[in-house]
Amino acid sequence: MAKKESPAAPADKVALYEKLVATNAEAELKGATMPYTSFNGNMSSYLHPSGTVALRLPAEAREAFLKKHKAYLMEAYGIVQKEYVAVPDALLKKTTELKPYFKASVDYVKSLKPKPTKKK
Repeated sequence: MAKKESPAAPADKVALYEKLVATNAEAELKGATMPYTSFNGNMSSYLHPSGTVALRLPAEAREAFLKKHKAYLMEAYGIVQKEYVAVPDALLKKTTELKPYFKASVDYVKSLKPKPTKKK
């Protein structure tokens, strides 16, 4: 019997990310080793194996988030992801304060053109 894969990120960060995702009824947590949320084939957020949560935000909300929380754009695998902000650890612990940004991420991604599915 195959062992169920678990997220690569630290357990405390996984729990905080799951709590954040649970604040939005439209969001469904996907991914075994790298948890994420997506709509129509477009990713809206994910939990990097390092434990950093990345949120995909529209330009205006992204700039406001970066300034207000002294955050930075998400960098993963040597690439700066221009639409994703890295959520500071202190903010990740404040689900209520982070919730509007997560909703903005979901709303933004739902407005994007659907990506074609690769499933047959």
